[in-house]
Amino acid sequence: MAFNHFFSYASSLLILVVMVATASAKPEYEKPEMEKENLLSTIVGIQGLVYCKSGPKVIPLEGSVARITCEAVDEYGFETAPITILSDASDAKGYFFATISPSKIENKKKKLTQCKAFLELSPLDSCNVPTDANNGISGYLLTSYRLLHEKNMKLFTVGPFIFISEPKPVNKGY
Repeated sequence: MAFNHFFSYASSLLILVVMVATASAKPEYEKPEMEKENLLSTIVGIQGLVYCKSGPKVIPLEGSVARITCEAVDEYGFETAPITILSDASDAKGYFFATISPSKIENKKKKLTQCKAFLELSPLDSCNVPTDANNGISGYLLTSYRLLHEKNMKLFTVGPFIFISEPKPVNKGY
């Protein structure tokens, strides 16, 4: 009988020691990868389409350029000069693409807070009046993106943006 009590007591003590030892040990878990708040933690890609609208016809505008402007803050949270880049000229289908790379930013401690895409340039004199369709003039705010893991890129899609051949006449109430 005394042996049973001793065995029960020893077993309980052993379990308690194991529990205390494992509870105080540091866990060996991997920390989950959290996305940084900084927009420039990866390459930022911006893609979109530009069209020319002449009368009822809407055609892709080859050679057009979009402008991307980003507000930025320094490491202390103070606003700095905005960062502006131009896209490559659009292709025959009106598709343009631009990238902002962390290595291309002069001051690596800058944090981009808000970026917008704008219509910048049309190669045609006959279709060079920008419109605010999809915020082409006021700026299309880059908000949602697709994460391309294999390219380490956040890909934003904007537009489509539209140039017209002539400004709309102002209605004077008649």
